[in-house]
Amino acid sequence: QVDVAAMARLFGYVDVTDTGFIVAVLSIAFNPLFWNVVARWEHKTRVFSRVFGSAHAACYCLGAVILLLNCVRSHCFTEAMKRQPKLECWDCHWTYYSGLAILAVGTLFVISSFLALGFTGTFLGDYFGILMEAKVTSFPFSVLDNPMYWGSTAIYLGWSLMHASPAGLLLTAVVAISYTIAMLYEGPFTEEIYRQKQKGVKNK
Repeated sequence: QVDVAAMARLFGYVDVTDTGFIVAVLSIAFNPLFWNVVARWEHKTRVFSRVFGSAHAACYCLGAVILLLNCVRSHCFTEAMKRQPKLECWDCHWTYYSGLAILAVGTLFVISSFLALGFTGTFLGDYFGILMEAKVTSFPFSVLDNPMYWGSTAIYLGWSLMHASPAGLLLTAVVAISYTIAMLYEGPFTEEIYRQKQKGVKNK
């Protein structure tokens, strides 16, 4: 069971009204909202494929913007942690190296996911009509679903522990929630895209 008193003490270190903290929350929430809205608009209208001359060029452009936004998010996350107090009992070698290990595992999941999916597979290429031949089942997808999202969450968790930051932990929870919501929307929509593909193949 969750120790409510301990959680209250932990987040008593966090000033949720701090400007840096609010900016970090907004950047975390904005990213998945942005790429889902843009990708769905593209899937419905093909407007970006027409503007950029091809689906691949449009997807690469979206991927570059997503990477830039992720860099901004990470910067805002780190700055928000710096503006808030550390938890002194966590500011030790054991917590630092535990966080480093979690960060390393998260990085492994993110990089291996990218290598398994490729650029267009990672950055919503299926919304642009760039469909994969078959579902990826190799590592890390053989270990868990959505390893890119959970790996990214683990990176933020590890980073927060390395900084002994209660604010970082709370922001990591926001990351996990935003990704969970994104998965609820992306999963069924992506499955429908591939169902339509299979239906089209059968009708030929």
